[in-house]
Amino acid sequence: MKKTPLYNSHIALGAKMSPFAGFEMPLQYGGIIKEHGAARGGAAVFDTCHMGEFRVCGGAAVRDLERVLSCDVADLRVGACRYGFMCNAGGGVMDDLIIYRMAESEFMLVVNAGTADGDFEWLAANVTGGTSLENISEKTGKIDINGPAAPKIVASMMSGPVTGLKYYGFAKNSCRGGEVIVSRTGYTGEIGFEIYCGADTVMDLWDDCIGRGAVPAGLGARDVLRLEMGYPLYGHELTAERCAAQAGFPRAVSRKKEFIGSDRVLDPAAAGQTLAGIALDGRRAARHGDALASQDGKTVGVVTSGSFSPALGFAVALAYVDNVFSDIGTELRVISGKTEIPGKICELPFYKNATARSDINLYL
Repeated sequence: MKKTPLYNSHIALGAKMSPFAGFEMPLQYGGIIKEHGAARGGAAVFDTCHMGEFRVCGGAAVRDLERVLSCDVADLRVGACRYGFMCNAGGGVMDDLIIYRMAESEFMLVVNAGTADGDFEWLAANVTGGTSLENISEKTGKIDINGPAAPKIVASMMSGPVTGLKYYGFAKNSCRGGEVIVSRTGYTGEIGFEIYCGADTVMDLWDDCIGRGAVPAGLGARDVLRLEMGYPLYGHELTAERCAAQAGFPRAVSRKKEFIGSDRVLDPAAAGQTLAGIALDGRRAARHGDALASQDGKTVGVVTSGSFSPALGFAVALAYVDNVFSDIGTELRVISGKTEIPGKICELPFYKNATARSDINLYL
């Protein structure tokens, strides 16, 4: 298993470690409920050094990325990021990612750890000679800090201001004398930042966050937080076999251009199912792969993720559901082993009070 630059810190903090996407990662430290609460009500810091980062630049970069990615690229301003998919020819999602526009002809792609090698090979096979690619993952360190207390913590660490950062915007800054990139993106729904730095300096930033009050949080809390927001996890909600047309993220798919797989993704016939949220009765969680049944016992879908929600007090799940059973309020049953769990389709996100889009100045 690979280890991130923060591995020794996780061990020193008593983290329970677990394999994830080829890395040995912290599952939890003081407990998932505590770490979840820190993100929703204070500040939680996550090791995300396992993520992949690619530098894409050159005179043909815009044109090539428009063809490879599902989201619009040309109108992305310098200093902004955008969520999108990398699809195969059949419209299946090879990865979901965030694209950063660093300069007019320079971009950074942030991809999932488990798909990074395949993503880079796919990019290399589908760009022209006018575009250069560099995999900068190993020399890049990355931490996420989320929660209402995160802006004060990050502002106290940076040499330059963070007050002007908008949601899905980023800027270069300086911390401990070194250049960093600070972006207002994240995976918890709460206001916060992703901080990119050199792999050799990420330990200092990690220690600074904890020293200023951020609670170290692991994959367990991160998964519950993202599920409460209805955010997808690659390998669960998104796969190369599942057409992007069914994923329910219209902001990630342009209807103004052709891209690899777009003939399938934009075909209404490809969306026979829809990714939907399900509120369950009680605390018992559905699991990945559990079947969904209608009231008359017909199988109408499959659960992709499920968990008890600490913020809501009941279990929630994401599932692909046949379109005719996907209306809000439709009552369904999760078949979990020999147990049936009643539930109903509900609007996403499950958790409505997240702060990610809020004015940053309210938290400084």
